[in-house]
Amino acid sequence: MKSFVNYPENSDFSIHNIPFGVAVFNKEYIACATRIGDVVIDLATLYDFGFLDDVEGLNDNVFEAYTLNEFIELGKPVTTAVRLKIQELLLEGSSLANDEKTIEECFFQIDEVKMLMPVHVPNYTDFYSSIEHATNVGKMFRDPANALLPNWKHLPVGYHGRASSIVVSGTDIHRPKGQTKPADADKPIFGPTKQLDFELEMAFIVNRNTEMGESIPTESAEDAIFGLVLFNDWSARDIQSWEYVPLGPFLAKNFGSSISPWVVTLEALEPFRTASPAQEPEVLDYLKFSGDKNYDINLEVSITPEQGPETVICRSNFKHMYWNMCQQLAHHTVNGCNVEVGDMYASGTISGEEKDSFGSMLELTWRGTEPLTLNGGQERKFIEDNDTVTMRGWGEKDGIRVGFGEVMAKILPAKI
Repeated sequence: MKSFVNYPENSDFSIHNIPFGVAVFNKEYIACATRIGDVVIDLATLYDFGFLDDVEGLNDNVFEAYTLNEFIELGKPVTTAVRLKIQELLLEGSSLANDEKTIEECFFQIDEVKMLMPVHVPNYTDFYSSIEHATNVGKMFRDPANALLPNWKHLPVGYHGRASSIVVSGTDIHRPKGQTKPADADKPIFGPTKQLDFELEMAFIVNRNTEMGESIPTESAEDAIFGLVLFNDWSARDIQSWEYVPLGPFLAKNFGSSISPWVVTLEALEPFRTASPAQEPEVLDYLKFSGDKNYDINLEVSITPEQGPETVICRSNFKHMYWNMCQQLAHHTVNGCNVEVGDMYASGTISGEEKDSFGSMLELTWRGTEPLTLNGGQERKFIEDNDTVTMRGWGEKDGIRVGFGEVMAKILPAKI
């Protein structure tokens, strides 16, 4: 496929992608959008001009909205058809290719728009599904010989997080405050975290509402998943280590999470399917699945100090996940928990076997005992004030590249 829109060969947003997001056009008009190369396309106006009229089931201008939720709720038969129609319109020789008026009205350069949160997130769950990450944490904080807790290989461990503090890429995050208990202290103290960390994750978004008591089995889970974003699960490790017993993360996590602005559909990621890791012992029947359910998506993380160059500190891959998305959604709903359109489910930190593939500072510096040296000579045990953390992700195979762009945020000092 070749588009009439020119873009670099290494663009995340090729004709094979067609992601969805929400943008501010002309500094005042908000609408749902897609992107090819560095061009952002106003889908609401494209709909008004009649270019999507022949998509069955698309009966209203759902793109004239502040979120993608109404569009997503139409389900895969409609959303997939819309994606394919947009792809067709962007090809050389299409009815849109030489329509100068429509192109002038609907096409914008990426630096001419502001990206917003792509979806309203009613509920958010964070999983813990990388065996390498869970093993590393277990070695650090528990018995190195028995790093995984007894339940870990039997179910996708997760917890319910805070949806209200999920923000779009480019939103600054203030260093959180809370209780910590230094190792040499006999009681806790209060103040800004000294061990601020990122967690390299991806998150999927569901496209339906279910009733209480209803479950989504693994074999139909993909029909309920619209697409994915990059996800940075910011974490305050010293707050977390004091508060997490007995109920798990709370203030160490709920102060902020960052996502990339473009939702990449499962259909766009089809070329990058890959086999899941072998699961031993055998899982219970409701967690069994068939086919390739993992995805070969390259991931990287960088730190850019305020006074210094960018340094890539982590290179990992989404294919490392022990528990896949279908298993996560099946487990989440097996007890009858209802889901809502726009719900977001993060993967948990994505770490590989090699040290440079570890998806958090906790692991990369081994709890601060092995500092990283950045380009320019600065050292980091954890994230410092005015550091910018950037995550990128893309799949590339047989000449096809589909990516997520980036999610980035700058850490500001704690508010007084």
